[in-house]
Amino acid sequence: MTLKIGLLQTNTGIDPAIEAERLATQIGEAAAQGAQIIFTPEMSGLLDRDRARAAGNVRAEADDPVLAAVRDAAARHQVWVQLGSLALRGSAEKFVNRGFLIRPDGSIAARYAKIHLFDVALGTESWRESAAYEAGEEAVVATTPWGPLGLTICYDLRFPALHRALAEAGAQIIAVPAAFTRPTGQAHWHVLLRARAIETGCWVVAAAQTGEHQDGRATYGHSLVIAPWGEVVLDMGEAPGIGIASIDLAAVATARGKVPALEHARPFRVVTA
Repeated sequence: MTLKIGLLQTNTGIDPAIEAERLATQIGEAAAQGAQIIFTPEMSGLLDRDRARAAGNVRAEADDPVLAAVRDAAARHQVWVQLGSLALRGSAEKFVNRGFLIRPDGSIAARYAKIHLFDVALGTESWRESAAYEAGEEAVVATTPWGPLGLTICYDLRFPALHRALAEAGAQIIAVPAAFTRPTGQAHWHVLLRARAIETGCWVVAAAQTGEHQDGRATYGHSLVIAPWGEVVLDMGEAPGIGIASIDLAAVATARGKVPALEHARPFRVVTA
């Protein structure tokens, strides 16, 4: 089965109203190009490292204008949308980084809250995602007409056990929406995504943020589509825009038939000597 997918590579800012309108327009454009399912990046509605300012724009899921606009666009254009993630109200004290799979009627098919939070120091850059966000606890594989879709978000990419668990649960495609920093992107983005595809025998679809953002950060771009054998099918470079790719889902069985690593996994223990 061949599936035509769309990727939105965005330069998200600090005003959700602007992003909602932009996403709705781009979903329509990607659908007009034949995309059957459209993937958006992490933090598609708001990218703001000023947490006090961001707090004024973060809503509960039921009240979020970006989610509402994307659901409406999915229904209007009769297309599936994997909304990479949004910053939403979680507990009383923290936000949640939550992604969605939206059906062509606008209903929500699945939700996923980012499990691994980005707490790192990168020379002059320091990030403490856990200071403002609560971590998810459940991995999610969602049903689509083309087969199971595994959901992850950004820093999850560095945890191969999560991706293996998604593949073992049936995933044939894994979504990796991201807002990768430039230093980590230049060093690790391509190699990690190719590794996750090869290890799992899955298609990997990674819609990414790109460029200089209003909040002062810079993201790496290079939204990618990677085949189960590790080939890069689409690399969108650094410019914002829409990417379209056709993927052959039969490639999953072919790759796994050549190297059945999922079947060969064995339990083991670690000893120190």
